[in-house]
Amino acid sequence: MPDEPTDPNTQPPVVARPLMLQPINGQQSGLNRQRNRKKRLIVRICLTVVAVIVAIGFAAWFWYGVQLSPLTNDKQKLIAVTIESGFTPSQIGQLLQDKSIIRSSLAFDINTRLSGTRGQLQAGTYRLSPGESTPAIIEHLVSGKVDEFNITFLPGATLKQDRQVLLDAGFAKTAIDTAFSKTYDSSLFATKPVGSDLEGYIYGQTYRFNGGDTVEIILQRTFDEFAKVVEDNNLEAGFRLQGLTLYQGITLASIIQKEMGTPGNSVEPSSDQKQVAQVFYSRLAIGMMLGSDVTYQYAADKLGVARDVNLDSPYNTRRYVGLPPGPIASPGLTALKAVASPAAGDYMFFLSGDDGITYFARTDAEHQANIKNHCAVKCSTL
Repeated sequence: MPDEPTDPNTQPPVVARPLMLQPINGQQSGLNRQRNRKKRLIVRICLTVVAVIVAIGFAAWFWYGVQLSPLTNDKQKLIAVTIESGFTPSQIGQLLQDKSIIRSSLAFDINTRLSGTRGQLQAGTYRLSPGESTPAIIEHLVSGKVDEFNITFLPGATLKQDRQVLLDAGFAKTAIDTAFSKTYDSSLFATKPVGSDLEGYIYGQTYRFNGGDTVEIILQRTFDEFAKVVEDNNLEAGFRLQGLTLYQGITLASIIQKEMGTPGNSVEPSSDQKQVAQVFYSRLAIGMMLGSDVTYQYAADKLGVARDVNLDSPYNTRRYVGLPPGPIASPGLTALKAVASPAAGDYMFFLSGDDGITYFARTDAEHQANIKNHCAVKCSTL
């Protein structure tokens, strides 16, 4: 059949074509990548949070362990503390921290909660060591055991050294200063000048006390012991026979104590102690200076200056005649007995030789010979 003529104004028929869509696999892949990125981000966030929590937990546990550890390595140091009835664990922890016994009141509080001891802390007076851990201190407070403790004052110790003994025993400086400034009732002080300090009166030995005992109680105990020693050994009468009051006898005995020390564990004076007492009495009798080096050394130490034989102090018996104003240390029993009962003789000089032997002389010439022959080292350092 012949073709129909084509009308130039007629558009060609539109042929329908199937709809072509974008490949679904590519779109799905993009969505999956986006979801995976979100998942990975969430995982990273979760891991970071967990890591931070673990780090914080580890740091907190490390801090807690450190805060429970002893404050120092010195277990010998004790600090007196009184836990009043009605104190809360938080108050107790703060008190211990303020007294530098534990590192942290917060760690103390936490430990009492974790250990179930919060309601078991006992009131009382304790002597606690910063060398103990916080759990050990808590255990001490839970026991409620009232502490007993020993204090040792040494013959020949000065008041400054006795103060340190009390500080080491845990007493506060203010409590010690207050106690040392008080007036005490004892026959021991009958001839002690008004206003003089307690130098020479703290009798040297070991004493046992209860945890709640104050510095005043401790000092009174030493005075009572000293008074008993004086009475039991009839020392005051012995001093009187030598022309000395009790105070003067204690003063001279303190010089002999520092010069000669104590002969071992003996309760009787050595022959050297008694002979040195004789030398001092002989010098006092003629108005000659005692010439004891330990007196100017004491004066220098008390003033906090260099030891100088020419130090201008009434305690310096190499510059001033007679006894010093008061004791220079606490005398022991043997020195006290030597003063109460000196040896016979007419020696005027003595020295401790390099060999530890005491050499006596009647004249200065003999004394100089002793220095040359027996005191090359010791005498050169004076």
